Amino acid sequence: MLAQLRVKNLALVEDVTVGFQPGLSIITGETGAGKSILIGALYLLLGERADSSAVRAGETQCLVEAIFELADPAPVNAVLADAGLDPCEDHRLILRRVVKAAGGGQAYVNDAPATLALLKRLGALLVDLHGPHDHQSLFHLPRQLDILDAYAKTGPQRAAYSRAYAQWQNLRDRLEELSADVGDLDAQLDLLTHRVAEIEAAAPVEGEEEEIRAEQQVVGHAQRILELGQIIVQAATEDDASALAILHPARKALDELARLMPAAQDWQAEFRAHTDGIAALSAAIQRELADLDADSARLDWLDQRLATYDKLKRKYGQSVADILETLAAAKTRLQDLQTREQQKEDIARQIAAAEKELQTLGLALRQQRATAAGKLARAITAELQALGFEHAQFAIPLELAPAPTPSGLDLVEFGFAPNVGEPMRSLRAIASSGEISRVMLGVKVVLADADSIPLLVFDEIDANLGGQTAHAVGRKLARAARRHQVIAISHLPPVAACGAHQYAVRKTVRGGRTLTEVAPLSPDERVEEIARMLGGRESTSVALRHAAELLEAARQ
Repeated sequence: MLAQLRVKNLALVEDVTVGFQPGLSIITGETGAGKSILIGALYLLLGERADSSAVRAGETQCLVEAIFELADPAPVNAVLADAGLDPCEDHRLILRRVVKAAGGGQAYVNDAPATLALLKRLGALLVDLHGPHDHQSLFHLPRQLDILDAYAKTGPQRAAYSRAYAQWQNLRDRLEELSADVGDLDAQLDLLTHRVAEIEAAAPVEGEEEEIRAEQQVVGHAQRILELGQIIVQAATEDDASALAILHPARKALDELARLMPAAQDWQAEFRAHTDGIAALSAAIQRELADLDADSARLDWLDQRLATYDKLKRKYGQSVADILETLAAAKTRLQDLQTREQQKEDIARQIAAAEKELQTLGLALRQQRATAAGKLARAITAELQALGFEHAQFAIPLELAPAPTPSGLDLVEFGFAPNVGEPMRSLRAIASSGEISRVMLGVKVVLADADSIPLLVFDEIDANLGGQTAHAVGRKLARAARRHQVIAISHLPPVAACGAHQYAVRKTVRGGRTLTEVAPLSPDERVEEIARMLGGRESTSVALRHAAELLEAARQ
């Protein structure tokens, strides 16, 4: 339910916060007082486009905010999760919209920035607002089918059909992909076969190219490496003028010095470590170079292998990983093309089986809808006749769709004939928002147990009404409010008297500025407000008495 609505700097409203209660709330006020501003605020929160000219004169922006208390937050949380937002806390959802006078603005859901598309998705779960034609869910044909299904209680059957439809459609999409023009099939097969053969013949291996380049560096300079190695070995250990030969006298002198001077023993050990290191280095170089050979055949193989890698990278990717990925893709595509006809035959058989199941489920769903359609049409007709359409007829014709749809095999469009002798017309052809609001009210009363939208808002529902019809509208609103929170703007005392709560919208002047204010009414204030509606601007004793009688009658 809508727990609170705040409007700031919108049109004539400076800053108004209205707390709403469960049940039927009636909003009244003189013509031009600004009742429509509240409806406009709700439109903004439902994701409608904003008009920056609606920002109060002299202000930079307007703000509207609604707090909803959710009996079951699961559907809302699912939408929030899909948008990447956190779930509601304490079953509470806060919607906010800021519109700037200079243009633009921002939407928020639970203080997180949001898109208008998200506001619309959430609004569809929370509010059914019946005013101007562009925001009436009853005009949408999918919504009409949903209403029929809610009345017929087709939930499990429709879910089973939807699953079958999704499977059938996926198979059709796959067949379309397989049947798509692939160009010159033989040329593609030749190209892919060559690609696979070339890469597999080369057998590229991750890391091999780097190893080959390192080996090529050595083998390509083998002769010079051997020459340099020999120079090092001779200079270190083998030549008569080698480092070890030159240091030999010093080593003998240190050996004798260590015997004569104990402190020199450390010098002796350090000297030996250096000379032994030179000898070990010389031996290591000789071992490493012993197997090195300037093998031209090996060098040729290394050059060819690197050329193979360079060629593969030019054609199939910048790295071995890219080349292997190209190979895998080519093999998959090749297999797909080679088996395409067989795949098409297999999927065609699956489509035939899926379509048979779809038809079975769809016809069963159609029968369930057809049984309920007549009952629902008669029930709505009875409600409409009680709402002032004395000779109205309501019809729910089912037509077979030319092809299966995600919701079934049926096309549904509600028909309405408000007067004797008039043909059935679609609801879109109804010119008066007051008429369509009463039609929706009749539908809502019939579907009170099945409809999950918690808040119904009716604007102009009592347009051009009076007498017993006004009383009937008030009673129907009260009846709908047993299962929903209902907010209605009314001009008629009998309708206003049926509300559990009443709010007065008044226009005042403060500080040289005209303001619109909204105030909840106490029981005594309700009598005065309804008396004003009955007797004009000044309440008379007769009007007061009549107002009290209307309120008393509504309570019974």
